[in-house]
Amino acid sequence: SFIASSAFKDPSVVGRGFLARLSGSTAEFLSIWKLMFMGPNPYIINDAGDVEMQLIPTLPIWLFEDLEAGAKGTRDDDGNLVVSFKIFASIMVTYHNTLGTDLFDVPPTKYVVTMEDGSTVDVEGSSIPTKTAIQIRKLLGVKSIDAYF
Repeated sequence: SFIASSAFKDPSVVGRGFLARLSGSTAEFLSIWKLMFMGPNPYIINDAGDVEMQLIPTLPIWLFEDLEAGAKGTRDDDGNLVVSFKIFASIMVTYHNTLGTDLFDVPPTKYVVTMEDGSTVDVEGSSIPTKTAIQIRKLLGVKSIDAYF
């Protein structure tokens, strides 16, 4: 948001507050970013009718490491390339690229969800089950998500 300053040409607007809106290019960028990092449907309904979370990115290997450009990647303790981002402004998500390849529509094989109290929820498979998925969406004590590919 912003306030129109005294330099604004129309004196009836000076001092009034305004909310900035996303431009078309900004909205498009955010849409592309979401698609690349989280996939088209981060929340899905399973066969039983329950919500689950599923992160299926579309990320080229050069976003992890681009040696041609001199950009060495970040690696985890096991030597896997990683890339991190935040969802819902507070939950850090780290992708561990154990394959060392492009992640084009590749689902994770495992998740480790770390809670704010230090406990973890280990998930084998490509989807985070209902209880934890809802905790993530409602920001209920979730600190981070590690996804392994």
